[in-house]
Amino acid sequence: MSFPQNNDITLPVESQLGNPTLQVDFSWKKLKALVSQKDKSGESVPRYVIDYNTLRSPHLVFHPAEDKYATIGSGTLHPVSIHADYEIRGHKGTLKALRRFVTSYTHLSYNYADGPGDTPAAMTWTSSSDFKSWDFICLDENSVPVAKFSANAWAISKVGYIEFMGPKANNPDAQEEIMITGLTLFSQMVLRTSSILSLFGAIFSRPGPLDKEAAEGSRRSVGGKEWAEHQELSFPKDSKS
Repeated sequence: MSFPQNNDITLPVESQLGNPTLQVDFSWKKLKALVSQKDKSGESVPRYVIDYNTLRSPHLVFHPAEDKYATIGSGTLHPVSIHADYEIRGHKGTLKALRRFVTSYTHLSYNYADGPGDTPAAMTWTSSSDFKSWDFICLDENSVPVAKFSANAWAISKVGYIEFMGPKANNPDAQEEIMITGLTLFSQMVLRTSSILSLFGAIFSRPGPLDKEAAEGSRRSVGGKEWAEHQELSFPKDSKS
């Protein structure tokens, strides 16, 4: 699988000073994206591969770069509804619009939760744009930025980069969550800006926050063997030598 080299992408000053950053390149020929991260020597190391499905759901399928048959998550877009759905390591969630005609979304996170284990944190996605880039910023419950996906407005193959911030910037589970939700949201917004159906969907939508109590109850209801299997899937144990 061949992807364009991303060595000429200009990263923000913060990432150059140490914030972990993932770079995203897209191949139109294969309808795949490569997510990579530069190592200490400056070489790009593949981390994930994303398959894009235009005619069937899920529309984004995320694989570890070393195993194309393994799936860590997915994203599902909707042609009319302005909300989007995702799945991360077996856990399903929704990216729900908080406002009809402004890029303001929320999703529930256990990786960024500070409370009890069954209480998720309500994350918020906002956006800003200029002539060169379209930025999607993820905020925690205290409105502190934890990540930014900066999309190149005029790029054909060099989609952009994801920058992680804060105390969980190097947490692999948090990084996967941001990558999957961020790229799913970006794809949903591209669909919204190019489809008249999404305009009608926005008019008749019911924006607002997600029900955290319902999410807690759903998490508790996964018990016994099923919950153990879910934990093992999400956090595989190291094999004994």
